[in-house]
Amino acid sequence: MARLGIRNILTALRESQPGFYLDGEELGEILLPGKFVPRSLRIRDTIEVFVYRDSEDRLVATTEVPVACVGEYACMRVKDVHERAGAFLDWGLSKDLLLPYREQRPHVQVGEKVVVKVLHDKETDRIIATTFVTQHLSRTKPEYAVDQEVELLVFEESELGYSVIVEHAHRGLIYRATVGAPLVVGARMRGYIQEVREDGKIDLRLNKVGYERVAPLTEQILSELAKAGGRLNFDDASSPEAIRARFNTSKKAFKQALGALFKARKITFLNPGIEAAKTK
Repeated sequence: MARLGIRNILTALRESQPGFYLDGEELGEILLPGKFVPRSLRIRDTIEVFVYRDSEDRLVATTEVPVACVGEYACMRVKDVHERAGAFLDWGLSKDLLLPYREQRPHVQVGEKVVVKVLHDKETDRIIATTFVTQHLSRTKPEYAVDQEVELLVFEESELGYSVIVEHAHRGLIYRATVGAPLVVGARMRGYIQEVREDGKIDLRLNKVGYERVAPLTEQILSELAKAGGRLNFDDASSPEAIRARFNTSKKAFKQALGALFKARKITFLNPGIEAAKTK
């Protein structure tokens, strides 16, 4: 059965002037407007679509991909604020996502970026957002393994470090002392489980440990060198922010990788920058 607020694979039933009607089973026929219909679509073909309600509360489908589906968290930009309804967020669809006033703390402003969870509001049968992200995180004890790679979303900064949402489910912490460059609230990244405590709290780090961290990074640097024609304007004097933005790693790990490549005679330092060693 088709579900509201997620990606569904539905069967095309019939074509009409406004578009194609898809089989939503218990939800009935769902219109895929003509502007989203691929030229190759035929009756009885299946197509992956996102299902939501339009401004007139009708179920509709779209091939557009939202930033987040129901049950997921994301950072979204406030496009508009309505004095009665609330704020409207850009989530990648033609129809903006409603963030009701009751789900805001504090009230948001146009242009602001906010971390929200996408919800299916059972009272209105509509998809909405909420800024009360911690209230919706899982209370069950996490079962992650140490060193497991996970998806992270930064949602809060404190004196200790950065609170993150782990795999759209749990709250975790990246300690400030372990981060080479400041993180931005709303940033999405990959990280690694440092420890799952007895009380269920999760400590995380952004880099792998030891050789497991350096080996893939050396290959990445060599790949970037090849793409850039053999030279890169990066070396061990580059800023942590620039290194994180380009290579998604810490400056410490980057310097270790450069050292390994230099020792293996695969790069030379240009001061500034590096160059792929010339093969004899």
